[in-house]
Amino acid sequence: MTVFDEIRLIVFIAATVAIIYVSRRTILSFRSHGFYRFLAWEAITALIFWNLPYWFTWPLSAMQLVSWIVLIASLFVLWQGLSLLRRVKRSGHRREKELYDFERTSELVTSGIYRYIRHPLYASLLYLAIGACLKDISWISLILLILAVIALYATARADEKECIEFFGQEYKAYMEGTKRFIPYIF
Repeated sequence: MTVFDEIRLIVFIAATVAIIYVSRRTILSFRSHGFYRFLAWEAITALIFWNLPYWFTWPLSAMQLVSWIVLIASLFVLWQGLSLLRRVKRSGHRREKELYDFERTSELVTSGIYRYIRHPLYASLLYLAIGACLKDISWISLILLILAVIALYATARADEKECIEFFGQEYKAYMEGTKRFIPYIF
């Protein structure tokens, strides 16, 4: 094991501890979206650190360029989703311990990027995972990507159940006109 590998392992462990801390309220709540989100974050973190040695190799290769485009798209989608959530009205009625403050919306967000996809924050994580996997496609990268996709899908499904409980028929109608992660596709 090289010094780089040792440092990478130590930073991965530190990142895992940070993810556990951020997820501490939901990590044992197996039905909440927060539990599955923790699994997705962990798989994506592992994927990023696994492929870290390849992030800047062959910088002008087609695969690297596609990877960077997907990673930039991830940041754009994250920015769009978070900026809308920060502007929407909050509610004291939403006291679910699994929700972060920015998630405690009292009105359904259906404008901007939410007009096209229901889960832009999870979509950004999906794009991040795909971009990280494209840095060096290997069996381990593909397995970690599949784990991340499964966890993100489960996160979105659990989140949708929670939103249906809070918003009711309004959210069901919203679901019929939008896709989960990729506009017009999925």
